[in-house]
Order: sequence, then C-alpha cells, then structure tokens
Amino acid sequence: MLLAIDSGNTNIVFALYEGDKQCGEWRRANDYRRTADEYGVWLLQLMALAKLHPADVDAAIIATVVPDTLFSLKGLCRNYFQVDPMTVGEPGVALGISALVDSPESVGADRLVNAVAAHEKNGGPLIIVDFGTATTFDVINRDGDYVGGAIAPGINLSVEALHRAAAMLPRVSVERPSSVIGKRTESAMHSGIYWGYVGLIEGLVKRIREEFGEEMRVIATGGLAPLFEAATKSIGTVDGDLTLRGLVSIHARNAEV
Repeated sequence: MLLAIDSGNTNIVFALYEGDKQCGEWRRANDYRRTADEYGVWLLQLMALAKLHPADVDAAIIATVVPDTLFSLKGLCRNYFQVDPMTVGEPGVALGISALVDSPESVGADRLVNAVAAHEKNGGPLIIVDFGTATTFDVINRDGDYVGGAIAPGINLSVEALHRAAAMLPRVSVERPSSVIGKRTESAMHSGIYWGYVGLIEGLVKRIREEFGEEMRVIATGGLAPLFEAATKSIGTVDGDLTLRGLVSIHARNAEV
C-alpha cells in the first residue's frame, strides 16, 4: 500500500491506497512541533481500528506547504513503516508538468499536485479553485502545465480576522444565509462572508477566462467547495480527492522510472 501525506497550512491528511483504491483516510490539525513518534502512535492506532497493518505499507509520498513538518513526516515514514518517502519538489521527483511562472520553486506543492490530478482526469485548459487556508485559483493550460493563478484570503481566515479586529462582531460559521439583506449582525455577517466569496469566485473566474482567451472548465476542491458550488454556475465540478489522487499519480509515475 501507498501512504500519501498532504501537509497543508491548517491540516495534514494521511491516506492509504492500494493502487487507485483508497483504503483509509485520516486528518489532524497541523503543528510543526509534533514529532515523528506523535504522528506514528496516532496513525497506527487509527489504522488498527480500520484493520490496516503497517507492514502492508511499502511506499510513501509527501507534499507539504509547511517545510518545518517535513523532518517529522519523513521520520514517521522511515521509523514506523520502514519506507523512504518520495517528496514532491525534491530533485528527481518528476511531476509530468511544467510550472510556467517566474519563480517555479515558489509554487506550493499542493497547487502543482492538484494540477496533475485535475488535468489527468479532465484535460485542459482548467481553473482549479481550492478552498483552503487560502483560496487559490490555479490556471492549467491545454498541455497540463501550470501557468499561474491568484491567491485570496481563505474564508475561515477572513471570518477569524473580522472577529478579532472588530470588538462588536461575533465569530460566526460559514453557511449560506436565507437572504442577502441581513436583519441582525450575525445574519449580515453570514451574507457578507458567503455572498462576498461567491462574488470573488465569479469575478476572478470571469477575469481569468477573459485574460486567458479560452473557455475553461472550473474544478473546485477543499472542504467548503460543495457549499459554494451550490450558489454559482462558475464552478463546474467539485473534486474532493484532488490532492490525494495527484499524489498517487505522481508516485506511480516515478515508481516506474
């Protein structure tokens, strides 16, 4: 089995795959101070509950946008599964795509992994909208190459900033309000947050298409993607497993070499 690890700014996702079939998936908050042993004990307990065995793991791949977590995650793979993990972004790991931007090394590993998975399934050109700690818009050309994008503050980050900066504004959840015009502070905040982000999505997708000069399919991923897909025709498809599938694909590509 392959252990795929997606280390994001907020959460780390661990998943086991037998070929293209997912056998288990677990998520926990990201904390760069955690040790390999902390990850190992936690993950092995969850695997045992799912009747999955560490000895069956014979490969691992990591993508991280938090460099400080890499040492512990590699230690997890080596000490608890006896495998040397493949790491996206390190020399010798081929993605099968190019990053046609000014500083390719600065592009987040998750954005490139998403590009691999989305183009493999849908072709191109594409816009990938990822609702994470940041809300990212990534542009993939017809050949599958990454050609740039846009980064906006994530929804939960914006909600938290609003609450912290304004003494009279409460912390609210992200949900679709029953009306645009709020009658109370909370409902007004729900409206501004939700419909404001719908406007952000529609506006950026429209401008990207105009600048790119071609019709483009829009793929959304991330936990909040279904909530926003329901409110706009700008999103064509929601694909919740995009990053993990990309990791599986990249591992397969490099394992064959």
